[in-house]
Amino acid sequence: MKSQTRVYRPADLGKAHGLSAQAVRNYERDGFLPPAARSATGYRRYTDHHVGALGAYVALVQGYGYRTAGGVMRSVNAGEIPAALVLIDEAHVQLHRDRSTLASVASAVGMLTAAPPEPTDPGRGPVTVGLLAHRLGVTPATLRKWESVGILAPARDRTARVYSPSDVRDAELAHLLRRGGYPLSHIAAVVRQVRSAGGPEPLASSLAEWQQRLNERARLMLTGAARLADYLDAPSFPRS
Repeated sequence: MKSQTRVYRPADLGKAHGLSAQAVRNYERDGFLPPAARSATGYRRYTDHHVGALGAYVALVQGYGYRTAGGVMRSVNAGEIPAALVLIDEAHVQLHRDRSTLASVASAVGMLTAAPPEPTDPGRGPVTVGLLAHRLGVTPATLRKWESVGILAPARDRTARVYSPSDVRDAELAHLLRRGGYPLSHIAAVVRQVRSAGGPEPLASSLAEWQQRLNERARLMLTGAARLADYLDAPSFPRS
């Protein structure tokens, strides 16, 4: 006797993840879930295929964030697997960059808490807001925001901001901590402590916590990738 395909309502699908029925419908609308068939009366009919898709999306969000997870699932459900894998790869590249930056800053704790170099040191002169923004991969508006809360204190050359080597150091530290999810108020406090050479403890504590966050994110990324692989390997997934 041929087994029947199990059918789920939006509420059934969302319950396992603590999601509302409306959230599940929104995920389908946004392409994170494949389109559902409809009953004769217009109700959505989800299947095990959608169960796998939702499990993959929720797990991807935990490790990769909403933007990447959404892009991955939209690509997968559109049959564009290579595009989805590119997004996964890019996220791992960024994680590696974060680890490299963290290692560089951690190895330079003594330097960061020492007296800043003179701006006139050969080859280490001041830089413009545009150059610093490009170096960090942020916008000039972000640097101005950091300045407004006390993280940066650039000098002015006529009307233009110029950043000394110590300003660049503070900006790099702020960028690292910001990527770790720290609020601007916390970052401003750490930078002030670094400037005042009050000892490496505040900085070391922040870096240790950020290291833990990186490790946790890496583990969640592994789980998300595994759930995505399960979804792609499931018998219900369409084969071209």
